[in-house]
Amino acid sequence: MAEIGLGHYLVVAAILFAIGMAGIFLNRKNVIIILMSIELMLLAVNINLVAFAQFLGDLTGQVFAFMVLTVAAAEAAVGLAILVSYFRNRGDISVADANLMKN
Repeated sequence: MAEIGLGHYLVVAAILFAIGMAGIFLNRKNVIIILMSIELMLLAVNINLVAFAQFLGDLTGQVFAFMVLTVAAAEAAVGLAILVSYFRNRGDISVADANLMKN
Protein backbone atom coordinates (compact mmCIF):
# COMPACT_ATOMS: atom_id res chain seq x y z
CA MET A 1 0.00 0.00 0.00
CA ALA A 2 1.30 3.46 -0.86
CA GLU A 3 2.26 5.77 1.94
CA ILE A 4 0.57 9.16 2.18
CA GLY A 5 3.29 11.76 1.90
CA LEU A 6 3.64 15.52 2.00
CA GLY A 7 2.74 15.87 -1.66
CA HIS A 8 -0.67 14.30 -1.13
CA TYR A 9 -1.53 16.81 1.59
CA LEU A 10 -0.34 19.68 -0.60
CA VAL A 11 -2.49 18.49 -3.51
CA VAL A 12 -5.59 18.29 -1.28
CA ALA A 13 -4.85 21.76 0.12
CA ALA A 14 -4.36 23.16 -3.38
CA ILE A 15 -7.68 21.69 -4.53
CA LEU A 16 -9.48 23.16 -1.50
CA PHE A 17 -7.84 26.54 -2.07
CA ALA A 18 -8.82 26.47 -5.76
CA ILE A 19 -12.43 25.63 -4.87
CA GLY A 20 -12.44 28.57 -2.45
CA MET A 21 -11.04 30.93 -5.06
CA ALA A 22 -13.57 29.72 -7.62
CA GLY A 23 -16.36 30.25 -5.10
CA ILE A 24 -15.32 33.84 -4.59
CA PHE A 25 -14.80 34.70 -8.25
CA LEU A 26 -17.74 32.80 -9.75
CA ASN A 27 -20.35 33.82 -7.19
CA ARG A 28 -20.42 37.49 -6.38
CA LYS A 29 -24.08 37.70 -5.40
CA ASN A 30 -24.40 35.57 -2.27
CA VAL A 31 -22.46 36.77 0.76
CA ILE A 32 -22.79 33.48 2.64
CA ILE A 33 -21.14 31.54 -0.18
CA ILE A 34 -18.32 34.10 -0.25
CA LEU A 35 -17.77 33.63 3.49
CA MET A 36 -17.79 29.84 3.09
CA SER A 37 -15.24 30.15 0.29
CA ILE A 38 -12.96 32.20 2.53
CA GLU A 39 -13.29 29.51 5.21
CA LEU A 40 -12.28 26.86 2.65
CA MET A 41 -9.21 28.87 1.76
CA LEU A 42 -8.24 29.20 5.42
CA LEU A 43 -8.69 25.45 5.92
CA ALA A 44 -6.39 24.82 2.95
CA VAL A 45 -3.75 27.01 4.58
CA ASN A 46 -4.19 25.05 7.82
CA ILE A 47 -3.66 21.76 6.01
CA ASN A 48 -0.41 23.13 4.58
CA LEU A 49 0.76 24.38 7.97
CA VAL A 50 0.05 21.08 9.73
CA ALA A 51 1.52 19.00 6.89
CA PHE A 52 4.78 20.97 6.87
CA ALA A 53 4.95 20.90 10.67
CA GLN A 54 4.63 17.11 10.60
CA PHE A 55 7.14 16.79 7.75
CA LEU A 56 9.72 18.98 9.48
CA GLY A 57 9.06 17.61 12.97
CA ASP A 58 8.34 21.06 14.39
CA LEU A 59 5.26 22.22 16.30
CA THR A 60 5.40 25.82 15.04
CA GLY A 61 3.14 25.10 12.07
CA GLN A 62 0.54 23.52 14.31
CA VAL A 63 0.57 26.54 16.61
CA PHE A 64 0.05 28.83 13.62
CA ALA A 65 -2.77 26.56 12.41
CA PHE A 66 -4.44 26.97 15.80
CA MET A 67 -4.12 30.74 15.48
CA VAL A 68 -5.61 30.65 11.97
CA LEU A 69 -8.54 28.57 13.28
CA THR A 70 -9.10 31.16 16.00
CA VAL A 71 -9.12 34.00 13.48
CA ALA A 72 -11.42 32.01 11.17
CA ALA A 73 -13.90 31.39 14.00
CA ALA A 74 -13.90 35.06 14.92
CA GLU A 75 -14.32 36.05 11.27
CA ALA A 76 -17.27 33.69 10.88
CA ALA A 77 -18.95 34.92 14.06
CA VAL A 78 -18.51 38.61 13.26
CA GLY A 79 -19.38 38.15 9.58
CA LEU A 80 -22.58 36.27 10.36
CA ALA A 81 -23.55 38.83 13.01
CA ILE A 82 -23.13 41.62 10.47
CA LEU A 83 -25.15 39.65 7.91
CA VAL A 84 -27.99 39.03 10.36
CA SER A 85 -28.06 42.70 11.31
CA TYR A 86 -28.00 43.74 7.65
CA PHE A 87 -30.77 41.27 6.80
CA ARG A 88 -32.94 42.61 9.61
CA ASN A 89 -32.54 46.16 8.36
CA ARG A 90 -32.80 45.57 4.60
CA GLY A 91 -34.56 42.22 4.20
CA ASP A 92 -31.98 41.05 1.65
CA ILE A 93 -28.28 40.12 1.82
CA SER A 94 -27.26 40.44 -1.82
CA VAL A 95 -23.81 41.87 -2.49
CA ALA A 96 -25.15 44.22 -5.17
CA ASP A 97 -27.15 46.15 -2.58
CA ALA A 98 -24.33 46.30 -0.03
CA ASN A 99 -23.07 49.70 -1.22
CA LEU A 100 -26.37 51.14 -0.01
CA MET A 101 -24.83 51.00 3.46
CA LYS A 102 -22.76 54.07 2.58
CA ASN A 103 -25.79 56.32 3.03
